[in-house]
Amino acid sequence: MQQLARVCQDAAKAGGEVLLKMRGKIEAREKGPADLVTEADIASQNAIFDVISKHFPDHELLGEESSDSQSGPDYSKPSWIVDPLDGTTNYVHGLENYSVSVALREANQIITGAIYDPVRGHCYHATHGSGAFLNDMPIRCSSVNKLSDSLVSASFSPRVPRNSPEIDRFLAVLDQCQALRRLGSAALNLCYVASGKLDAYWATSLKQWDVAAGVLIVREAGGCIAPIGQQEFDLEKPRFVATSQPDLRDEMLHLFASIGD
Repeated sequence: MQQLARVCQDAAKAGGEVLLKMRGKIEAREKGPADLVTEADIASQNAIFDVISKHFPDHELLGEESSDSQSGPDYSKPSWIVDPLDGTTNYVHGLENYSVSVALREANQIITGAIYDPVRGHCYHATHGSGAFLNDMPIRCSSVNKLSDSLVSASFSPRVPRNSPEIDRFLAVLDQCQALRRLGSAALNLCYVASGKLDAYWATSLKQWDVAAGVLIVREAGGCIAPIGQQEFDLEKPRFVATSQPDLRDEMLHLFASIGD
């Protein structure tokens, strides 16, 4: 298990180093409405895959920028789930809040994950049952258990319509929390919950590579992951709240229950 965790962290850092080298030297193109992809995304993913393949050539590789990402991975063998640049829009605009996310899934469980913030040199990581860490220091979620005391973050899909339930949720939380942020990197949002910088975070429009590592890190840091509008959390269709404490989770789910989709 230690080797898997080390390769996971090394792979995330390799992707991050590519991103740093390519800052300010790339051109972006749209892969969907307001959804950017850059040469840096692809170069970072290639670097990550190179590290993993060198150690585990028989493992499955699922990356956001893979041409066959939608064909469906073979989860009968270990599968690496990779977001080579989470926060592409921030990266393109020079806003230094972006990250690399790498996680290893075996069957239905994420067993190790790492999220690397290359600007700050912060590597958040966790292995199932072993706690969560920032570099080599253990991290824990905050003790905040009320929305009125909480610093909260949210992720939206691109170009949200004014009548979207995402806006309704945002306004509902804005009215009741201490402060609300939209930071632009789902992976880092989850790390911030895990390390107590945020008290809660929610999202309803992400993909599994955005959250695979972060969900494990939050849980290992003592936090809660709960589905929004679903019976169970579904990694392949993640709609969830991540909170520091169970009472805060319940308060947010109750708030969202009256808002349809």
